[in-house]
Amino acid sequence: MKKILFASTALVATAGVAAADVSFGGYGRFGLGYEENRGDTPGQEDTVIVSRFRMNIDASAETDAGVKFSARVRMQADEQAKNNVPAAVGDTVTGGEAGAAGLNGARFSVEYGGLRVDVGNVAGAIDNLPNYYGNEPGLENFIGQYAGANYGFLAYSSGGAGSNGVYARYAVGDFAIAASYDTADVVTAVVVPAGATDAVATAATSGDRWDIHAAYTFGNITAALAYGETDVAGAGADLDMTVLTLGGTWGAFNGTLIVGDESTGTANTSDTFYGISAAYDVSSATTLTFAYGDGSGDGDTRHVGLGVIHDLGGGVSLRGGIGEEKVGNADGTMKADFGAQFSF
Repeated sequence: MKKILFASTALVATAGVAAADVSFGGYGRFGLGYEENRGDTPGQEDTVIVSRFRMNIDASAETDAGVKFSARVRMQADEQAKNNVPAAVGDTVTGGEAGAAGLNGARFSVEYGGLRVDVGNVAGAIDNLPNYYGNEPGLENFIGQYAGANYGFLAYSSGGAGSNGVYARYAVGDFAIAASYDTADVVTAVVVPAGATDAVATAATSGDRWDIHAAYTFGNITAALAYGETDVAGAGADLDMTVLTLGGTWGAFNGTLIVGDESTGTANTSDTFYGISAAYDVSSATTLTFAYGDGSGDGDTRHVGLGVIHDLGGGVSLRGGIGEEKVGNADGTMKADFGAQFSF
């Protein structure tokens, strides 16, 4: 009886493996990153080793009726230079130390025809908006046309559990619509404890958050419009964002444009934001990139920078960039990086 049970169990397990499809893919990158005046912080250096390892683990199965079910988890490890700031006197830190890899929250998907629904750790309708991110110069993509945007929309988390939301998209021909929903924790107050110099406490409230977008492609140009809103119950006005993007390709050149308006709950960032990006293939192997982003608020961040990508073949490329980050009227900070990236 036991032999029959074991044989049956093995047969069921084997059938399950045969019916499903599991794949692995991602990329690795490593190089040097420079940030002006970072070395002024104890334990930090202006120039550090930067790195990322990202592996996506995807599993899928399809019913006899053609409905596809799938799931993804991501394993990612980044260097810790950006987060390595001492919290108090006596803390020990080192600049540019390696980070350990860990799995993020799972995303589950169901697809049929032109309809797709994601649940769990999902990217929302604005995070999925065509041409929102545009061309991002640098090995670490540290310059973006979206720099002046501050609204906290539903986004995919590579290193955390995510927001446990839902995202749906329906596409027919050149037209697509999408919507997403989750419950967001919104910071409604920042309190500096008496006598403290670098510690703050925040108060947050949960609110319903939803985003929608529509996109249409005509010829070589895609136009997209999105709106997002977070309902902050009992904490003043709701937060929202409206954003328009355009993107197109003309031979060796492609460009994107972003413009929008937002209410963030903070006077110096509730305003208009805008940006552009471009990429130009100077040869079959080399591409130049550019991005600029800013906003009209005194607390908005401005990015401007150039980058280069040189394809070595086999999924391997050399990448680098140089640019400036500037917040409001403060002095700008120069940044640069260079290194290699390979896909697998």
